[in-house]
Amino acid sequence: MKAVLLALAGAVLSALAFPPYGPGILIVPGVALFLWAIRVSGSTRAGLWAGLLYGLVFFGWLMWWLAELELLALVLIPVQAAFVALYGWWLARHRASPSGLWLVLAVGGWAVMELIRYHYPVGGLEWGAAGYALADASITRAPAMVIGTTGLTVLVVTIAATLALVVTRGGARAVLWSSALVLAVVSGSFAWIMSGAYFGFTHPVTVVQGSTPCPFEHCPPNERLRTYEQHLELTQSLDPGESGLVVWPEGSTGSTNADPVLNTEIRDDIAAEARRLGSPMLIGGDRVLNDSEWVNANVYFDSMGNIVGEYRKQHPVPFGEYIPIRPLFDWIPALDRVPRDMIPGEGPVVVDGIGSVISFEGGFSRYALETRRAGADVIVVNTNEASYGPDAPTSDQFIGMTRMRAVELGVPIVHAAVTGKSVVIAADGSLGPETVLGSMEVLQDTYGPSRDTPYTATGDLVLYLAGIAGILGWSRTVALVGSRPMQSGSTSMTSSPVSPDQED
Repeated sequence: MKAVLLALAGAVLSALAFPPYGPGILIVPGVALFLWAIRVSGSTRAGLWAGLLYGLVFFGWLMWWLAELELLALVLIPVQAAFVALYGWWLARHRASPSGLWLVLAVGGWAVMELIRYHYPVGGLEWGAAGYALADASITRAPAMVIGTTGLTVLVVTIAATLALVVTRGGARAVLWSSALVLAVVSGSFAWIMSGAYFGFTHPVTVVQGSTPCPFEHCPPNERLRTYEQHLELTQSLDPGESGLVVWPEGSTGSTNADPVLNTEIRDDIAAEARRLGSPMLIGGDRVLNDSEWVNANVYFDSMGNIVGEYRKQHPVPFGEYIPIRPLFDWIPALDRVPRDMIPGEGPVVVDGIGSVISFEGGFSRYALETRRAGADVIVVNTNEASYGPDAPTSDQFIGMTRMRAVELGVPIVHAAVTGKSVVIAADGSLGPETVLGSMEVLQDTYGPSRDTPYTATGDLVLYLAGIAGILGWSRTVALVGSRPMQSGSTSMTSSPVSPDQED
């Protein structure tokens, strides 16, 4: 019962660390309470249930807005909870390990769990990673410049595991070493941060948040054409020379009658605005290829009105933009809303230092990282959050994730949403003015220079090293168990710091 209560309390605190609540530092005691639950669990079965409870409550509270999309989407919550349940079961097997070894297993096992969760199933999910909770304060998000958001997740779990050792009277040496390691990482990060600053010119940028004819609802016919017309109307209200970049968010053009690539009238209208304003334009939209396929793309216009590039979204939303193994799910009526499958693009596209990722991709470190490495000095995150309703915290949670993209890559982010909140994020993660959910308005701001960061060079190295350490620690426990002599005349093993669960 104690393990259950601790896991429940940990899940609640962890969920409160994310928008719309906070502060983000609550993630540390939240994870610590969960690891404490594993430490005191009486069996692997108890560890499994503690992990499942933590996962269901945490992800259920964090992502309740999935129900706004479709009740079927809520299946994502138990899928994510299953990862935590397996982690709890596995770590509970080693709850009697020496403190130093247990610390390595706790942190390394969490890293392995996250690495798998970020890629599987159907492309994975980073939503809810511990490092993202720290986006709300400059002092907590700053180390991401050096170790990335994934490294911050490792740091959070290291501190939390150390606290769990303290409250369960774990080994003083393990606590000392982990504390010294955390202090060294944090001190080194801030030493690097203080060694340089962001110097350079600022650039004016305009986000045209044209909304839709009926925000947070679908209103056929011609919804996309009317959405395009609203964006064009707002753009025509701008004065020449006001902006160095004009951005239309995801879904502002497209479908079968409002695509600037296939429809020459649409293309000519946008090109005329680019020439009139003397500004390049990044236009978000989609394009039907045939009866079964489509693409989600950002189209780049230069200041002369020429199309000079196109970025196609690489990571489609499963069951939202495509149906994995479609024949197996044809019987589900709700999936009729996805009659075509999105065809993924291949790699980043950077034009004159402007790179972009589209919506769901902004919640993964890997896509913005490859865009930055391809030469982007500013990254546009185009998104459309119309499916989640005006009361959902989705937009604030997503902005928190793109803030971490800005910090870890040292690059300004233009977060442009059709019906969500639009904002320009500086390379240090600070926010400019935000638009209002569902509003039809123009956001004019500036973005500053970028700066090379260690994370841009190393990527998710810290997460991989932690995972490798966990695997090596686990192999040591296997070796210890395998080397224990059998008692004479019995099948039971002699006592050892690593004791198996008698009921398993």
